[in-house]
Amino acid sequence: MSHSSHSSSSHPQDYSRLPVIDLSAADRGPAARAELHARLHSAAHDVGFFQLTGHGVTGAETDALMSAMRAFFALPEAERHAIDNVNSPHFRGYTRIGDERTGGSQDWRDQLDIGAERPAHIPGPGEPAYWWLEGPNQWPAALPGLRTAALAWIDRLSTVADKLLHELLAAIGAPPDFYDDIFGDRAHLHLKLVRYPGSAPGAPGGAGDEPGQGVGAHKDYGFLTLLHQDTVGGLQVQRADGAFHDVPPLPGAFVVNLGELLEVATNGYLLATNHRVVSPPGATERYSVPFFYNPRLDARIAPLPFPYVADAPGVTADPANPLFAEYGRNELKGKLRAHPLVAARHHAALVERAA
Repeated sequence: MSHSSHSSSSHPQDYSRLPVIDLSAADRGPAARAELHARLHSAAHDVGFFQLTGHGVTGAETDALMSAMRAFFALPEAERHAIDNVNSPHFRGYTRIGDERTGGSQDWRDQLDIGAERPAHIPGPGEPAYWWLEGPNQWPAALPGLRTAALAWIDRLSTVADKLLHELLAAIGAPPDFYDDIFGDRAHLHLKLVRYPGSAPGAPGGAGDEPGQGVGAHKDYGFLTLLHQDTVGGLQVQRADGAFHDVPPLPGAFVVNLGELLEVATNGYLLATNHRVVSPPGATERYSVPFFYNPRLDARIAPLPFPYVADAPGVTADPANPLFAEYGRNELKGKLRAHPLVAARHHAALVERAA
C-alpha cells in the first residue's frame, strides 16, 4: 500500500521494533498531547501496529488475570472440555488445540473465548443471524475467580481502548467522538485467553499445515486489538518490506493493532496489518491475551471525515463493500469459518446459506 505525503517513510524504518506510544501524554497539557498525536498519526498510518504504554493498567491487575489464566490451563482436561465452545451457539468457551482455523489451516493453540456477559439474543423471524453472537459465557465451575478477573479486564481495557480511539481520531484531524454511538454499552467486546503449547506441527520435529503455525497470517477485522503478551515472544508483524518481523515483548506495554474496519473507514489511510504467531520451540508454552474492541453488532460503519482523506490510497469507496454492512455480518462470517465444529452443530443452515 502506498504512503501519502504525510508518511515518514523517507528515512529508513527500523523494523526491529514497533513505535512506542505513551497514552498518558494526552493528560499532560497541549504540547505533550500534540506530540502524542504526531506519533500516533505516524504509527497508525505507516505501520498499523504499536506498543502502548501509559495506559494506567497496573502490574497487579495484569498479574491477577495471568494467575487466573494459568490456573485455567492447569485444570484437568475434563474440566476444560466441560466448557467446550461446541456447547455454545454463541461461540463462547474452550477451543481445543487444532480446532480453530486461520486461512483454512489449523492453529496450534488452545484458548478460552469470553465476551461481554449478556443474556442470549436468539434471532427472531426477520432478525439478522448475527444476534447469535450475543449471549452468556461458559465458566469453569472450579475457578470462580476467573470470571471476576476476565470481566474486570474487559471493563478496564474497554476504557483504555475508548480513550485511545478518541486520541487516534483527533490525531488525524477527525471528530474524536465520531464513532461514540456505535460503541456505548452494547459494544461487541471479545477477550481470548490463549495458550501456545510449543512444538506446533511443521515446527522442527513436526509435520503440519504451515511451518510452526501458532496462528496463521491474518488481519483483525474490527476496530482495535490490545494484546498482552508474555515474555516468550512469537508475534510477528508484516512491515513495509513485505517480510514478517518479530515483536519483542515490552514489559508493561500492550501491543495495539488496527482492524480492517478502521482501514476501510479511512479509505486505506490507517493500516490494518498482517500478523501471525510462530509457535515457541520445544516444550515452551506461551500465553497471550488479545482484547478486541469492536462496535455493536448492528452498527454500520460510516466513512470517517478527516482532512487527509485526499491522501488515502483507497481501499474502496464502494458502499457495497461488505465491511460497510452491519458489523455483525462480518463477525459472524469470521466465526463460522474459524470454528467449523460450532458452525456444524449449531448453525448448519447458516453455513449452507454462506456457501
